[in-house]
Formats: sequence, structure tokens, C-alpha cells
Amino acid sequence: MDRANESTPQGFILLGFSDRPQLELPLFVVFLVSYILTILGNATIILLCRLDPRLHTPMYIFLTNLSLLDLCYTTSIVPQMLANLHRAQKMISYGGCVAQLFIFLALGSTECLLLAVMSFDRFMAICRPLHYPAIMHHRLCLQLAASSWLSGFGNSALQSTWTLKMPRCGRRRVDHFFCEVPALLKLSCANTVPNEAELFFISVLFLLIPVTLILISYGFIARAVLRISSVEGRRRAFGTCGSHLLVVSLFYGTAIYMYLQPPSPTSLDRGKMVSIFYGIVAPMLNPVIYTLRNKDVHHTFSGLVSRLSSLK
Repeated sequence: MDRANESTPQGFILLGFSDRPQLELPLFVVFLVSYILTILGNATIILLCRLDPRLHTPMYIFLTNLSLLDLCYTTSIVPQMLANLHRAQKMISYGGCVAQLFIFLALGSTECLLLAVMSFDRFMAICRPLHYPAIMHHRLCLQLAASSWLSGFGNSALQSTWTLKMPRCGRRRVDHFFCEVPALLKLSCANTVPNEAELFFISVLFLLIPVTLILISYGFIARAVLRISSVEGRRRAFGTCGSHLLVVSLFYGTAIYMYLQPPSPTSLDRGKMVSIFYGIVAPMLNPVIYTLRNKDVHHTFSGLVSRLSSLK
């Protein structure tokens, strides 16, 4: 029996920002406010998309999935972060670390694929408008969304298993504020080159390939939009696609920086700051980005507020 993983029954110590104790109170406030805004924003989008039949279209089916994903994404890490920022003992149980690693990785992988699916939807809507209703039917939308979720969770099951099987020789101090693959690999007392190569390969599959397909899709979209003679039509098309492109830039930019950068002594410290962005900031901003210039959502929200006001 392998006795290398002595930390298994004791759990792990999440160092987080313990080397900068003066930051812990401001970060607690910032993370708490961000988490509340994330919950409110994404829950509102899910509610509006479910209540208004006019929003039962492919674009909003995928947006509902993205909002649900972002809700779960932040919930998998922020409550534990807030608890550790508030107390001196910054512990997480072994089971809690396993669950956090699996869920966060699964949802991150799912979002990589879901954003690519959303770009395909925009491509079909703008470049193939006559065929769009026949191709992007309700069943296909559900199949594409389900495939993204299943692929994300399948990838997480493989990567989590490979990461947790590495011997740690009693090392328990994780130089991060949550359990993530690069941070846990740093604890290993064995050769991690095969794991890092596997992580790089899967990151290419889930990051570089989808973002390449997105860029190709938007190349065709830009060409099609520039052919639209109506200024209003071009403005609406660029407005819808601009929101998605901004979300793609926020998520993929930081995730690629985290998972595809070459290892270095300072990379993990930089990675902590980067993971805050794609794990906390991006899910908070997504509802704002998608609704800021979206007249359909504004109209639905105004109607819901009016109905609630009339009940008082």
C-alpha cells in the first residue's frame, strides 16, 4: 500500500494570500461583493430566460447554460475562500479538495466548449439566416449543450484522477487559495513532467482548438456583417457578437495564460492572480456584458418589474 499520500486523512492547508495578511480583509470584502453580484446577475438571466417565451431561442438557451455554469463555477471556490480569509487556520479537507478540484475543472472545461458552441450559433444566425431555424432547432441546441457538459465532466474525471494519484510525501501546503491542478502538482515528490505534458495537451484541446474555431467563425461573421447595407442591421449584429467576443476574450485569455504558459518559479504566484480573474471576475461580468445592450432582456426585465410592482 502506498504511504506517500500522508496528507489524505489530514486535508490540505491553502496558503492563499497568507504571506500578505494586510490584504485579507479587503479581499474578503471584494470577493463577498463579487460573489453576491454573480449570484444575482446570473440567477436573474436564468429567471428571465425561463419566464419569457420570446427568449426561448437558441441564443438564450446557451446563455442560460452559461449563467448556470457561472453560478456553480464561483460557488465551487468562493465560499471556501471567504471562510479561509476570515480564519487563521486555512484548511480544507481532503474530500473538500477533491470535490473542489473536480467541479472547478469540469465547469471550466465545459465553458471552453460552450463558448465555442455559442459562436457557432452566432455564425449560423448571421451567415446562414435562411437555414438558421431549420438547423438550430431546439433538439440540436440541447444536444450541443449536453455534449459540452458531458465532455467537460469527462475531462475533469481524467485530469483529477491523474493529479490526485501523484505521491505527495506528506506535503500539505498548497500555494493557492483553492485546489487547482497546477498548484496540486507542485506538491508531488515524483516526476510531474508526464502530468504537465498531459495537462498541456488537454489544454490545447479545450482551449486553443475552440478559440481557433471561434476566431474563424467571427472572421466569416465580420465579412457577412460588412455586407449588410443597413447601418442599424450592422449595429445590431456587431452588438450581439461583440458581447460574446468580450466574454471569450476575458475567459480564454486568462485561462490560456494559466494553463499554457511554461513553468517558472514565479508562474504559480502570477497564476493565483490570473485564476481570480477567470474564476471570480469573469462570471460576475458575464451577465453585465450580455445584458448591457440587449433590448430583449431589458424589455423582459422591465415587464417582470412592472408585474411585481402591480402585485403590491
